[in-house]
This record gives sequence, C-alpha cells and structure tokens, in this order.
Amino acid sequence: MQTSEHILMVRPANFGFNTETAENNFYQKKDGRSASEIRELAQREFDVFVALLRDQRVNVIEVQDTASPSKPDAVFPNNWFSTHGDGKLILYPMYAEVRRLERRKDVVELLIHSGFEVNEIIDLSFFEESGQFLEGTGSMVMDHGAKVIYACYSPRTHPVPLDYVAKLLGYQVVGFDAVQEVDGAVSPIYHTNVMMHVGTDLAVVCLESIAKASERRMVQESLTKSGKKLIPITLKQKFNFAGNMLEVTNDGWERFTVMSQAAFDSLGVGQIQQIEKHTTIISPSIPTIEKLGGGSARCMMAEIFLGKSF
Repeated sequence: MQTSEHILMVRPANFGFNTETAENNFYQKKDGRSASEIRELAQREFDVFVALLRDQRVNVIEVQDTASPSKPDAVFPNNWFSTHGDGKLILYPMYAEVRRLERRKDVVELLIHSGFEVNEIIDLSFFEESGQFLEGTGSMVMDHGAKVIYACYSPRTHPVPLDYVAKLLGYQVVGFDAVQEVDGAVSPIYHTNVMMHVGTDLAVVCLESIAKASERRMVQESLTKSGKKLIPITLKQKFNFAGNMLEVTNDGWERFTVMSQAAFDSLGVGQIQQIEKHTTIISPSIPTIEKLGGGSARCMMAEIFLGKSF
C-alpha cells in the first residue's frame, strides 16, 4: 500500500525557530514576533490542519508534545520514526541533538495500546555516534509498491544508514544529489521530501534540482518504470513547498493529496488538474510553521502502516 488511512500528528508545545537545524535548512526564516505569539499561531495552524483532515474522515492520531524538554520541531514527527506493514517500527538517527529528544517511548506505547501491531522496534540512533544521519521519511521518499527508496544525499541523509534501511525493508535505493542556490551559494537540499512526492499514480518532482543529467534520467526512468505519471515542478515551486506533499486515504479508501496552501498557490492550473484526476486536494494554511520550521504539510504527518489487532 502506498497510502495509509492512519496519520500520527504531534501538536506542538514549544514550536519556534531552531538555530541548530537552520545550519542546513535554508527554508527557515527568523521572525520578530514573541515566542508566545509564535507558539499560539503554530498551534492554531495545527488545529485547523487536523480539522481539515478529519472533515474528510482521515483518521488522525493526535499526540500532544510535552512542554519539557522543549522541542521546537516536534510538529514534524515523520523524521524520527516510520512504520511498515510487516510490523516494523524504525527509529532514526537525527542531525540536530535537540531533535533527538523527539523520539518518545510513550508515543510508541500509545500505538501498541491503540491496537497497532508492532512486531519489531529497530533503533538506528546508534548511527549518531559516528556522525551519520537518516531523518526518516524526510530523507527518504518511498514507493512501497515498487519497493524503491528515493533519496538525495545531504548532511542529514547519509549512504550507510540509508542502505541499512533498504536492506531491512528489502527495497532498492535510487540515490542522487539535489541542490539549490541560496544567496548565491549552491548547497544540498536538506530533505528529499522537499523536492519530490510519490503517490499511488503520481510523482511530483523538481527535476531541475538534480544537477547531473545521468541522475535526473535515472530518477525519471525509475518513476516511469513503476507506472507513475510525472508532474515536474520548478525550483521556485519547490521553494514554496510544492514537492512536500503526501497522499493519504480516509476510512472509505478515498484518496487525498495533502499540501500546504502555499504549495497549492504555487502550482499551475494544469498541474492541479493532473493531481485532481486521481485525488482530492487538501491544502491547510500553515505559514508560521513553514517559515520558522522550514518544513511543510508532509513533514507534519507520520504514516501508520501497521496492522490493527482491534
């Protein structure tokens, strides 16, 4: 299954600008507003987002972030864990030390107590000791049907843990370099899910960001081989989080493509029409979270692919 009918989201307690992650996330922008105002705005954006999903009967497991210790990026749970249909739950090595606090045992226990079947917990945080990182489904965009992991290498996505996960899951890695220009300097794109999305029928990808023609062709051919309809996006659209989408389903197995309002507004009419041929679009407005957190709608949703016993 490429999509899940259960999504876990973490309501932020202390959302704010994280100087540690800003070292290589150039989507983060500082804000002159007070910490309390930023926190309240982020919580309001989160609540409206969850309501939009629930209005479409998407099952959202809402978890409250703990106030202490402070975790400014807790609203992005997809980076610290992923779940899989065979019962695996994987914990990931995180680049920023403060983000490692987001890995919460009680969240894993909540899933188990809610009837989700966790057969194996695989903790890859030991990679942090050697300075190697892989930030979950931020670093990896997975095509579950084709058993392919797409990943652009960066300070947060290293080859060794990536290959380790691929072997665990029995997936093939399509690895490449994706870059962007910020203030005249070229740098790696920090997370793969910023520049591409893979759904059941569609793949949205910023091919322009893949500098090497051979790697660009490799990604295109892999997506086409798995039967995906390609929707290319521009570098400008990528900067508006148009690559940061997620396909989800509701309890009636209707499919939705979730993207932020900023991402939606950046798309052309033809691109929107192509997406709407296959799915319904849900587009929450999350400007505070995008600006200060440097992540968007997809990053706020952790898919739960685990089976349920009750």
